[in-house]
Amino acid sequence: MSFDAIAPWYRALETIAFGNALQRARVACLDAIGSPRRALIVGEGNGKFLAALLQRQPLIRIDCVDGSERMLELARGHVLQRVSDEISRVAFLQHDVTTWTPNDRYDLIVTHFLLDCFSVQQVGSIIAKLAQAAAPNATWLLADFRIPEAGFARAHARAGLAVMYRFFRSVARIEARELVDPSPFLRAEGFVLERQILFRFGMLKSELWLQQDS
Repeated sequence: MSFDAIAPWYRALETIAFGNALQRARVACLDAIGSPRRALIVGEGNGKFLAALLQRQPLIRIDCVDGSERMLELARGHVLQRVSDEISRVAFLQHDVTTWTPNDRYDLIVTHFLLDCFSVQQVGSIIAKLAQAAAPNATWLLADFRIPEAGFARAHARAGLAVMYRFFRSVARIEARELVDPSPFLRAEGFVLERQILFRFGMLKSELWLQQDS
């Protein structure tokens, strides 16, 4: 899987397809994360969430991990453009999340529009791996697509996601063929859903999960 080929057009594609809805989903729960000091962002994309997190959390240090060198360059460029003085608080790390193992502990983990790229087995493995890097009482932010339960919204979401999966399987060689719900895997790792906000008639979700006290 590689997003290198579409990185230069990623922001434009996002805007054409969804306007500002994806960014709204990314930042929807930012006001509820407290004051984390150590964060891990996997699959940041265009850097807009990263810049927003740096602006709102003046003491945070962030590891930003992505398998695509070009996407990391895009994220770095956005931070330099918007909050250049804060760039020193971010480590940009090129790793494939399916083979990479974190070597630190984080009180904030962020996976926005990442897990939808993987098969059910991979989603379970990635969540288990990242959960091992979670500090006690960690927060997990997740924004992603979802399929509403019924009606036109469900049919619309299924049709739209089918087109998206065909496109990204072709140009980015993602593994997934259909959307996987990560919720059971997060619960299995001791996380509890504390907040969910829906967008675009329920097709997009922003969630905040908290790790239970062990």
